[in-house]
Amino acid sequence: MKHLITLLVLFVSFFSFSQEEEAQLQALKKSNDFVYEGNNLVNEDDYVSAEMEYRKAISENPNSIAGAYNLGNAYYTKGSFDEAVFRLQQAATTATSKSEKHKAFHNIGTILMKGKKCKEAVEAFKSALRNNPTDDETRYNLALAKDCAKQQEDQNKDDQNKDDKKDKNEDQKDEKDNKDNKEDKENKDKGDENKDDKKDEGDKDKKEGDDKKDDEGKPKDEKEDEGKDGDKDKKEQQQPQPQPGQLSPQQIKNLLEAMNNQEQAVQEKMNAEKVKGVKVKTDKDW
Repeated sequence: MKHLITLLVLFVSFFSFSQEEEAQLQALKKSNDFVYEGNNLVNEDDYVSAEMEYRKAISENPNSIAGAYNLGNAYYTKGSFDEAVFRLQQAATTATSKSEKHKAFHNIGTILMKGKKCKEAVEAFKSALRNNPTDDETRYNLALAKDCAKQQEDQNKDDQNKDDKKDKNEDQKDEKDNKDNKEDKENKDKGDENKDDKKDEGDKDKKEGDDKKDDEGKPKDEKEDEGKDGDKDKKEQQQPQPQPGQLSPQQIKNLLEAMNNQEQAVQEKMNAEKVKGVKVKTDKDW
């Protein structure tokens, strides 16, 4: 009984495996048919319809190398470079032979060169040569990619130097503008300060001038001088002025003093003559 059950299980497993294998074979056949139909459409330049057939092939068999590879080439022909590189990388990943990998990487490098991605193209061509070192076309394309990558690198350096120089000039210009603005502001502040100082001096002079003026707007010094001169004139006017034909008190005083002086001089002369005429008695005893 046990042997019978074991044989039954083995038969069912084998039958299931056979069905699964048959389904895979059917899917692979359909996938190849779609690829074949897509290739015919490419020959007719109907890339849109060919793309649909290649997609059907990949849908039936996700590991279809031919479907991914041909779909990538169809995208490349349409100018859709990013989609083309993606499908060709898919083909290179699922490929089992070096020949298939070499073709996928070679086409990837060609597409990257078209897109001006020279540095990435160099790596793609190197991968292609690892799988087929004898391909002269791939080696030639690698040399072109290296030269292109060097030119791009040099150009990037020149552009970077130009950008750095431009940034430096802009920084210097900004620094100069800031310095000029600062100097202008300082000069303006200084001018405003001088203007304020002159204004303060003018206000001070005006105030001093106002202090030297009276309520009538006349200078106080002149008024004081006028007052002094007025007092002097007033005083002189108060003194008695001599009338014509009369002597002033001062003149009378001077005249009296002169007369007294003259009288005294005459008196002294008379006394001197009187002494001269008197005999002097000596006290000496001989």
